[in-house]
Amino acid sequence: MPERSADDAAFIGLISGTSMDGIDAVVVRFGTVRLQVLAAATLPFDDPLKDTLRALQRAPERLPLAAVATLDARLGEAFAAAALEIIALAGLTPDLIAAIGSHGQTLLHQPGQDWATSVQAGDPTRIAERTGIITVSDFRRADMAAGGQGAPLAPLLHRAMLASPDEQRLVVNLGGIANLTVLEPDGSVRGFDTGPANCLLDEWYRRHHSDTGFDRDGRWATGGRVDHAWLALLRRDAYLDRDPPKSTGIEYFSPAWLDRHLPAWAGSRPADIQATLAELTASSLADAVHRHASRGPARVLACGGGVHNRHLMDRLTRLVEPLGLETTAGYGLDPDYVEAILFAWLACQRLSQQRLDTGPITGARHSILAGALNQP
Repeated sequence: MPERSADDAAFIGLISGTSMDGIDAVVVRFGTVRLQVLAAATLPFDDPLKDTLRALQRAPERLPLAAVATLDARLGEAFAAAALEIIALAGLTPDLIAAIGSHGQTLLHQPGQDWATSVQAGDPTRIAERTGIITVSDFRRADMAAGGQGAPLAPLLHRAMLASPDEQRLVVNLGGIANLTVLEPDGSVRGFDTGPANCLLDEWYRRHHSDTGFDRDGRWATGGRVDHAWLALLRRDAYLDRDPPKSTGIEYFSPAWLDRHLPAWAGSRPADIQATLAELTASSLADAVHRHASRGPARVLACGGGVHNRHLMDRLTRLVEPLGLETTAGYGLDPDYVEAILFAWLACQRLSQQRLDTGPITGARHSILAGALNQP
């Protein structure tokens, strides 16, 4: 195979997020001037795999170890198939890919404990075997071993791609969980999970509409009314006021969390529940933005699936005033694929033996090599 320059090398990024309905996949090149996205797609899971993941999300304690091991293998095959499909969509062949960065599917994230851990499924050895491509995986555990939270890692990419020497930029990610990245003009970075974004909204919607759907454009929430008394109770959750570094997941803001907090009137006013959950997301994230915004020039950039929720974006726009709210699309990062691009970027960093200073984000004691190499 002819030798290629670093600018010519293509990398794949793969991740299945908290929605657990498919794999976000990208093929990218990281040039010296700009990022080049060669292909990007969300590739859905088949229904049996999706059903297994939904059951795990709702009652993780009921899935035995043997079932988890089988799920890891099934997800590995699904991620391998996604890698081969996105390579074909890019018009490339596997020999032209330098590495795959696969985050997999998070099954458990428990930071800040005596035995902190984070578990991602999607056997990377199967991905490497099926594709013939070096696969980098297991991005969180080196950070956790060094005393960090293991997440979020997206602020590292945000700094590389979105930082400006002329202004502070605050990047808000609206995935299942919301997180905030603070990019200072001097190049420093901070970041943390602020609380729920889409996870509770999706869960409540599916209980009353389609088991696989979501509140498109936030239409259902728009038709409801915020119950400010219940919102005040939700905002007392200890996680929301905890100082960073901090990270969380759908293991915490889970269906069980929602059930514990539902008011007596929930059954008669389901749209009001949805409207109030949307306000919880927007208000807790906006509070974090204002807490960390500087007095100088600053702007807020949004990414993640939640940018398509018109109601949520309208509320967030209003609550972050006088700061303006844009999406990352105008700054070279597709809001739908930021996290998939992140894992392609992390694979690139790992291949070049680049140590990452995650301490200001996760609290790790020292810089780390993020990711384990799996040879084909």
